[in-house]
Amino acid sequence: MPNKNLFSGQRSIPAGVKPVDTKNEAGGVAYSFTNEHALAQYALTGTFNGTFYATDEEQMKKALEFAAKCDPKFVAQVAVYAREHGYMKDMPSFLLAYLAGKKETALMKAVFSRVVDSPKMVRNFVQMVRSGQLGRKSFGTAPKKLVRKYLDGLTDDQLFRADVGNSPTLQDIIKMIRPVPRTKERAALYGYLIDKKEATFNQSVEEGGKHSVVPMKFAVDEHLVEVAREYEDFKRKLLAAGSDSEKNKLVPPNVPFLLLTALPLTDEHWKTIARRASWHQIRMNLNTFERHGVFKDSELVKHLADKLADREQIRKARVFPYQLFATHSYLGDDIPAKLKNAVVDAADMAIDNVPKIEGLVVVAPDISGSMDSAITGTRKGSTSKMTCRQLAALCAAAVLRQNSEAILLPFSDDVVSVAGLRLNARDSVLTNAQKLASLPSGGTNCSAPIRHINAKRIKADLIWMVSDNQSWVDHGVAYYGARVATGTMAEFSMLKSRSPKARMVLHDIQPYGTTQGHEREDVMNVGGFGDAVFDVVASFSKGEGGKALVDVIKSVDVSGETAAAPAA
Repeated sequence: MPNKNLFSGQRSIPAGVKPVDTKNEAGGVAYSFTNEHALAQYALTGTFNGTFYATDEEQMKKALEFAAKCDPKFVAQVAVYAREHGYMKDMPSFLLAYLAGKKETALMKAVFSRVVDSPKMVRNFVQMVRSGQLGRKSFGTAPKKLVRKYLDGLTDDQLFRADVGNSPTLQDIIKMIRPVPRTKERAALYGYLIDKKEATFNQSVEEGGKHSVVPMKFAVDEHLVEVAREYEDFKRKLLAAGSDSEKNKLVPPNVPFLLLTALPLTDEHWKTIARRASWHQIRMNLNTFERHGVFKDSELVKHLADKLADREQIRKARVFPYQLFATHSYLGDDIPAKLKNAVVDAADMAIDNVPKIEGLVVVAPDISGSMDSAITGTRKGSTSKMTCRQLAALCAAAVLRQNSEAILLPFSDDVVSVAGLRLNARDSVLTNAQKLASLPSGGTNCSAPIRHINAKRIKADLIWMVSDNQSWVDHGVAYYGARVATGTMAEFSMLKSRSPKARMVLHDIQPYGTTQGHEREDVMNVGGFGDAVFDVVASFSKGEGGKALVDVIKSVDVSGETAAAPAA
């Protein structure tokens, strides 16, 4: 009688491979993330903008659904990790607002200062709480106290500099939380920021041996802090000046960048602004500075280039490597070579913690059609020019830079040859990334790189796939019958028969709740744009667990406001 295992018409799934339990957004078979992993995935990749397969509203509903299914402590841990290691803005604010809506006051207090670490984050938090989407519309006593505490912790100079941004404005926040000033100068500044001519300060007085608090009114101008005085004085004189020579005699005050750019500045003023600009302001405004004649000053060009390529400045800026890719891609032809080279150097430094991995590394960047969507999603007026395809290419180029023997297998419907690209590990990361991103596109077939490895009998030690995980070309092709595995897991099982120590990382860069490879000791799913991902992969490549992302997040200490976050 023939062997039933060979001639039954159906093949069984290999040991250790689970049957699929869902379909992905593209209609392909897939595995669901656990609720904790799904929340982490959304937190590290979600921006509440529309993606290739999901609208902004669908993304918010999914994030709420996963948060509701997780322990509130884990929600707090994700919020901290996404901010401190993922460098995200909207999702950490969203999760903090979720805790406020659920009246998880102790957890909200414990992580507030680690999530809300800038005026931008204050505005995000206030906007999300007041939206009514997270269980409450009124702001509530506890959130108000936390925002007041944040504002109280700012110096007068810092508070003045926080007066940029909208929806809500700083003025809106001050009116809502009604902070109590501790000095006349702070009272005057609050009055100035909400366009009042008079301010009120509760002054303690002693009369007849008794202490009492008396509200004292005074003109804002009487106690206005110096930085606000300088700004108002400069603005008044600039608008009154006639010629550029008269304007050039006025030195712009050291105030927020956006407060000055709306004024009729001269090229000399722009040079002063450029010299004072923060690292991110320089990166984002190189074309603007060029239009205003800043780069006619060769000494200033050198100063800006040195600052852009300063390793410590890059670290403090918490820059995403892809942001430097985008900056370099859109620099005008007239930008000096010294500045262009500085951006290239900065990109290499921004990924300098990419691990040197022992053994043979295969990197598979997804260049399919869905990867042509914007990395931060689509929203009118806020759509990034950087695509998911470019980010995948950047990750592959970064790994190649540190692992010169790595094999690159970009894929769409199938593996796309890189033979004609002349990739060199010693070239800059941006140069190699641009070459990879230029390859032709197609459908999504996540099993293609591993099938190629198997066909070529390559004994890979680590497969690192960068994708949106929405594979559909290989839908159900590996096994037939009621129990079906993804092509990715089927091909990986074949690889394991030749390379028992092989591991696979599915690096997902979009907020979806499914994967092509389920979690186990040798398969890890990780998400995000920042270089913290590289640390997680390095740990995993050494055999340190298969659920590294969730495990690392669960190690975040949220027991108190001063608790430190762990290294990834």
